[in-house]
Amino acid sequence: MAITDWPCAERPREKLLRKGPAALSDAELLAIFLRTGCRGKSAVDLARDLLNDFGGLRAILEASQSRFCESHGLGKAKYAQLQAVLEMAKRHIAEALHKTNVFTQPDHVKQYLLSQLQHQEREVFAVLLLDSQHQLIDYQELFFGTINAASVYPREVVKMALSHNAAAVILAHNHPSGITEPSRADHHITRELIKALKTVDINVLDHFIIGDNTMLSFAEQGWI
Repeated sequence: MAITDWPCAERPREKLLRKGPAALSDAELLAIFLRTGCRGKSAVDLARDLLNDFGGLRAILEASQSRFCESHGLGKAKYAQLQAVLEMAKRHIAEALHKTNVFTQPDHVKQYLLSQLQHQEREVFAVLLLDSQHQLIDYQELFFGTINAASVYPREVVKMALSHNAAAVILAHNHPSGITEPSRADHHITRELIKALKTVDINVLDHFIIGDNTMLSFAEQGWI
């Protein structure tokens, strides 16, 4: 049965407009994105099949173009549309962070860093550059690959922070394994960066390790 033949209260789009997006299931949300089904299947039926095939909504959102497009009912146009939606979500979070003091809205910082780093397939070391009011100046990804004392250069972080006239920074990097337990190298490079930035009167407010939809804060652990 086509969705247009369903009772109005059960149609995903009408349900979203009446109750809000949080009231919808993953299949219903995905069905609104898909817009149409395929022969013999409504958009909701197709959405359920895709969720079963991929193993969940997150796997669909993170799928490569080739993996995404090989599924029945999907293609390059849908992949491009999905990437645009995801990028708009990231930029929405970034705009919110730019307009607030990071200490008054710590959840914005965490959401932003999760959106930027948790889906990376390799380790990425990034820095949030803050002004004297602790508002965001810029976000920079500086080093890639295994994060250790040999691959993260304090002088480059100092140079970049000075070029942006930053008064403080927040460090962050991801663990593709999903586990946020810091290594000895993580502790070492944090100490080295604090020491290097202190020489130019720039404070390190925190160092976040991003895992699988979770994160660890050095400041919250009392390590900074």
